[in-house]
Amino acid sequence: MQLKDIKKIHFTGIKGVGMAALALLANDLKIKITGSDTAESFTTEETLKKAGIKYWHKFSSDYIKKIKPDLLVYTGAHYNKEEVIAARKLKIPTLSHGEALGFFMKNKKAISVCGVGGKTTTSALIATVLTHANFRPSFAVGVADIPCLKTPARYDKKGDWFVAEADEYVYSPHDKTPKLFAQNPEIAVLTNLAFDHPDVYPTFSKTKKTFKKFLEKVPKKGLFITYLDNPNNQKVLKELSIPKVTYGFSPQADWQLTRFHQSEGKTFFSITFQDIDFGEFILNVPGRFNALNATATIVVAHFLGIDMRKIKQGLEFFSGTKRRFEKISQIKSTLLYDDYAHHPLEIKATLKAAKGFFFGKKIIAIFQPHTYSRTKALFTDFTKSFEDADLAIITDIYASAREKEDPHVSSQKLVKEA
Repeated sequence: MQLKDIKKIHFTGIKGVGMAALALLANDLKIKITGSDTAESFTTEETLKKAGIKYWHKFSSDYIKKIKPDLLVYTGAHYNKEEVIAARKLKIPTLSHGEALGFFMKNKKAISVCGVGGKTTTSALIATVLTHANFRPSFAVGVADIPCLKTPARYDKKGDWFVAEADEYVYSPHDKTPKLFAQNPEIAVLTNLAFDHPDVYPTFSKTKKTFKKFLEKVPKKGLFITYLDNPNNQKVLKELSIPKVTYGFSPQADWQLTRFHQSEGKTFFSITFQDIDFGEFILNVPGRFNALNATATIVVAHFLGIDMRKIKQGLEFFSGTKRRFEKISQIKSTLLYDDYAHHPLEIKATLKAAKGFFFGKKIIAIFQPHTYSRTKALFTDFTKSFEDADLAIITDIYASAREKEDPHVSSQKLVKEA
């Protein structure tokens, strides 16, 4: 099956951020799109509407029998929906989201960003800098919107590179293949290696093994880029014999981030590499973690031969993404921000950034735990995540479609322990 031969694609679960991005890619390729999802509200609805992509607000096998698409793409949560079953009976090819993303990337040079925390923003930053440098990249970022690019996904036939998040989660409950295995990176970025997704990786050792296997795909002419200050990253780094370069605040990092500070809603930092000081960079998003995401982007762009002046302009042009420290509202002096942080490391980093970005303001954190399995496995880490908040409010646990309620863990227990 070749991408050029596909005329019609049906997306089962089209409103998920990853699926909406794939639909936008297909739209750019003038492929006829149909889709279905629940009537529940999603952050991607406005993005799909803007692109003129229509879909049904329920699932039905009749849709598949009627339209007979050349390909059906489904999310892991919908692997056994009636639409997917109907497609298989009709001998229509089906791909999970992870497989489909790899399918769209197949004829491009891949820049894959993996890790726990930072994947989305780093991918969006790389796509922004490459676009600003007229590289005409294709990209698919799992977020509802990247405002400065006016889309979270684009397929450009004239560009050579494709930027994407490489997710370590599995294709579906039926197929335990990690999604990132569908990608073949020329350049791979590892932000943070940490224990996550305990429902599929019972130990950190299994998590590390998966990332290592993926990173070994990087060819000799490619590059592996990783954050040196994370001890888990260091462990993987020692086990890999591929071309590699590091970044971080550590003096041992190849690309060292220095002179970091925040002021008046902006983040400032400097970079040195091989005793060359590249001067100051400016970001319009907060936090040390975003300065690190930007540093990874600088390394990628430098490897591709982009002029440092263009890199600086691209970074300053970036205005963030939806649900990544996104300003939602302001009433007088009270500000409301939304962030997708769902891992203890991400929560701590986000609250630390907020405290520094809004120095002297009272920080109130409202957190909704995502999945019983993650809350249970990282329970102790979650209890220590809110130290930079003046007040923390914990809602009930939000169960993913892939799991059931676990009576052994609750938000009440989390609050009590914290």
